[in-house]
Amino acid sequence: METNLPRPVYGFAKRVADVLISSAALLLLLPLFLPLALLLRLTGEGEVLYLQDRVGFGGRTFKLMKFATMLKNSPNIGTRTITTRNDPRVLPFGRCLRKTKINELPQILNVLKGDMSIVGPRPLTRETFSMYSEEVRRVVARNVPGLTGIGSVVFRDEEALLNAGRRSVHDVMRTEIAPFKGALEMWYDRRKSPFVDIAITALTMLAILWPGNQMHNRVIRGLPRRGVPAHCGSPGVGVGPDELAAQARTMF
Repeated sequence: METNLPRPVYGFAKRVADVLISSAALLLLLPLFLPLALLLRLTGEGEVLYLQDRVGFGGRTFKLMKFATMLKNSPNIGTRTITTRNDPRVLPFGRCLRKTKINELPQILNVLKGDMSIVGPRPLTRETFSMYSEEVRRVVARNVPGLTGIGSVVFRDEEALLNAGRRSVHDVMRTEIAPFKGALEMWYDRRKSPFVDIAITALTMLAILWPGNQMHNRVIRGLPRRGVPAHCGSPGVGVGPDELAAQARTMF
């Protein structure tokens, strides 16, 4: 289903919705944020927020906010900016926050600031962003990154793939994960609309309450399939724009 709104109108309406939703969410979550901040201050390394450089709109870098769940020097240890299942750099209390995704909630402040939207491509570190092809990087950079997105709904087994042990995590990320994520982000760029954004938001909430569900395959048709060859991930791998358009003709 395509949006009937011109892109500038859609962008303005989306920003208004982002401000209203993030403001209301921040007020509702303050009773949770305050005790969490105190617990984090008294445990681990005493850090409350972790600020990480991510690639945002126009390819510009912004500071993404999360509750601190890992060692402060994590980007310089082990797999650097890539986190694996049972990663030893994750602090004990941080494991609980990561499992429930509560560590992601401070990104509401990024939405309020305008660095992010409620729905959009997930913002990546410069290292992982560079694993996309030039075309995918260009398409992703023209969208405001999201608190959630189609990649967050569909691609929920990243850590399992990284821990398969067949190859290095960076090789798996470049050859398997980046191509599929890139195809999903290309699909979203072609299909973005208020209706699609609402569907992705609802599917995200369902995924949090019911991990492992495949409802997106019932609700959304025409999504890129993992392993389909073309040009949408790392150079020479993934789904190209023509093939992707053919896959994405029908939705809902």
